[in-house]
Amino acid sequence: MKISPETEQLLEQLDQKFKGIGQNLNTHLEGLLYAEPITYWDYIQTDALLNLQVQRTNQPDEMVFIMYHQINELLFKMILWEIEQISYHEKLTAEFFSTKLMRISRYFDMLTSSFNIMTEGMEVEQYLKFRTTLTPASGFQSAQYRKIEFATTELINLIDPRFRDTIDRNTPFEHAIEHLYWQAAGKDYKTGKKTYLLKAFEEKYKKEFIDFAEAYNTINLYTKFKNLPQKVKENPELRNAMRHLDHTINITWVMAHYNTAVKYLNHGKEPEAATGGSDWAKYMLPKYQKRIFFPEVWSKEEIENWGQNV
Repeated sequence: MKISPETEQLLEQLDQKFKGIGQNLNTHLEGLLYAEPITYWDYIQTDALLNLQVQRTNQPDEMVFIMYHQINELLFKMILWEIEQISYHEKLTAEFFSTKLMRISRYFDMLTSSFNIMTEGMEVEQYLKFRTTLTPASGFQSAQYRKIEFATTELINLIDPRFRDTIDRNTPFEHAIEHLYWQAAGKDYKTGKKTYLLKAFEEKYKKEFIDFAEAYNTINLYTKFKNLPQKVKENPELRNAMRHLDHTINITWVMAHYNTAVKYLNHGKEPEAATGGSDWAKYMLPKYQKRIFFPEVWSKEEIENWGQNV
């Protein structure tokens, strides 16, 4: 067999690559003789993925509920992957930053529009039957979503508005996390005591959250933006990308979630408690929380009226 110049060049490059890690090229080439060709189902791990849906009831629409939330978690992982690339990038440009932010926005746009799967894709009667088997679990317990928040903005912007004046950058992380906005949703609003929902969540993830929040304390998206040269910060494309992402996450997506909850938990009667027992309306509505990831790109008036027109 005559080896073409292109093949010789590839072999030389491979030889250099494997020598660089102390490996013998011939050993790896020999291994190719016995390797099976890659298939789509092996590469994607299709069989494993499709065996992760386990119902707890005999209600058909529970399968929709399970798969929808698993898709959400996959998208959350994609979002964290994009954030990581921005946070650990040492020489950010407006173009790179904007491109990545818009990728994240598209993932959240998909999350927002996909709520129709929940809103229109399940029978209320079925949902009200299988939801009782979910208690006290709740979407509140999505650790990946909490990490997205920690990696996107400074911790002070996630603090319950009632306590923001008492917390600064010198506040220990463990104390600050006790005053995050979502803590209120995990406490009995009558007694102030932590519900099992929150206790179980913290037992599983609190240490991980503290470590993650510390790791992103100076490299979260908002801090990275604030540390850019002024000329880069004023780039219109970048500022629009930040505004779009902030609005998409904290108003559009939240309201899609809220409207779905209204359909299934309100349905013309006295609102029912969420499966975790939270006062879900006040926990979710943007006008109550005023959760804004990038305050610097909004006017004072826009911040004051945050979430009022939805």
